[in-house]
Amino acid sequence: MDWKQEAADKLMQYEARRQSLENIPAEIKRLELDYRALRASVPDSIPGSGSGSRREDAMLSNIVRREELARQLESARAWVALADGGLAALDEEDRLVLDRFYVHRHKGACERLCEELDREKAQVYRRRDRALKRFTLALYGGLES
Repeated sequence: MDWKQEAADKLMQYEARRQSLENIPAEIKRLELDYRALRASVPDSIPGSGSGSRREDAMLSNIVRREELARQLESARAWVALADGGLAALDEEDRLVLDRFYVHRHKGACERLCEELDREKAQVYRRRDRALKRFTLALYGGLES
């Protein structure tokens, strides 16, 4: 396992995963409203004819999609909690460095950090590597070679 790449990937996904904590419940709510509308609509086939109606199919699809989203939401909550725990274990400067390099990536992040932290490039890169290692240790408790 390449722990540096794993940690970097996790940090690069962080904002999107955090945003999903807001988007998934909104989508579930939208689907609930659609389901209510489907239940209130007039059936498009004769009950008991042996073939499912489009309305029934739509209702079942809606239920399945909401259940799938509920599972995704729980997974996203666990994922974000894990990442938050890893970030909480870092000091402010480590979080800033990781934020600039991975979470809110910007072109010229290193140069900007050099100015903000009054450090040379090599020092900023060493700080980034050290922060990634600390983040990974906080997440998983150990590193494989």
